[in-house]
Amino acid sequence: MSGPRQGGRRAGYGVYLIPGVLASLAVIVVPLVMTVGISFTRWSGIGSPKWIGFDNYTRLFADANFWASFGHILLLIVAMAVVPTLLGLLLAAVLFDYIAKVFGNRWAGLFRSGFYLPQVLPVAVTGIVWGWILHPSYGALNRILDTIGLSGLTRNWLGDPKYALYSVMAVMIWFQLGYPIVMFMSGLQRIDPELYEAADLDGAGWWQRFRRITVYLIRPEFYVVLVTTTIASLKIFGQIFVLTRGGPSNATLVPSYFAYKNFFEKAQVGYGSAISTVLTVIIVVLAFVFLRLQTRDQRRGA
Repeated sequence: MSGPRQGGRRAGYGVYLIPGVLASLAVIVVPLVMTVGISFTRWSGIGSPKWIGFDNYTRLFADANFWASFGHILLLIVAMAVVPTLLGLLLAAVLFDYIAKVFGNRWAGLFRSGFYLPQVLPVAVTGIVWGWILHPSYGALNRILDTIGLSGLTRNWLGDPKYALYSVMAVMIWFQLGYPIVMFMSGLQRIDPELYEAADLDGAGWWQRFRRITVYLIRPEFYVVLVTTTIASLKIFGQIFVLTRGGPSNATLVPSYFAYKNFFEKAQVGYGSAISTVLTVIIVVLAFVFLRLQTRDQRRGA
C-alpha cells in the first residue's frame, strides 16, 4: 500500500513544480532559442528576418570591438571575482575571528551589513552617485585631491580612455565586496570551534589557522562565490550603462553592452543576437568547468 501512496504524493508534489517550469520556459528557454535562431539572420527588428547562415558569426570574430570587449571583461573578472573573493575571504575571517570576539557579534554584523549595502542599492543609484564622485569638474574625489595638495593627481576618471576602465574596476570592487563577505561569514559559522581550539593548543598562529583550517573547510562557499561573481562580471551591463555607456572611445565596452548597442541603437538585431549567443555559450562552459572542479575537489576531500 505504501507504493501507490508514495506515487500519488510525488505526483501531487509535481503539480507545484508546473508554474516554475512554465515560467522558466517563458522567461529563459523560449527567449534563448529565439535569440539563437535570430543570430543566423539579418533583421532590423521590423519586417521579416532574412536567413544569412553564419555570416553574423564570421563578421563577429573579425570585429575588433568584439575582441576588445572581451579583453575588458578579463580585467573586470579580476575586479569583480578575483579581488573581491580574496579580499572578502580575508575580511570575513577578520570579522569572524577578531571583531566578533573582541567587540561582539553585533559589531561584526554591523560591518557585514555595511559591506553588503552596495548589493542592496539599485544599480542606477550607485552608478549616478559614483558618476558624481568621479566627475572631473565638481567630483568629490578631485576636490579632495585638490584640498590635500595633490591636484596633480586629479584626472577625468571616466572620460579619459587611459583611466576609465580602471575607474570602473575600482567601483566594481567596492560594489562586489559585500557578497563574498556574507557568504564566507556564513561558511565560517559551520566550522567546529574545537578545530581552532586544538590548533591554538598546538601553537598555531592566526595565519596558520586561517590557511590550514578556514580556507580548507569553506571551499564550497569559495566555489559558489567564484562562479557567481565570474558570471556576474561576464554579464555586467547596468554599471557600464550608467557610468560610461561603453566609452570613451569604447574603452569600457563589454559584450553585453556591445550587444545592446547593436540591438537597439544600430537596429542590427541579428548581429546583436550573435554576440549574446557567444556570451551565453561562454557563461555555460565556464559554469560547467567550475562545477566539475568543485565536484572533483569534494570527491578528493571525501
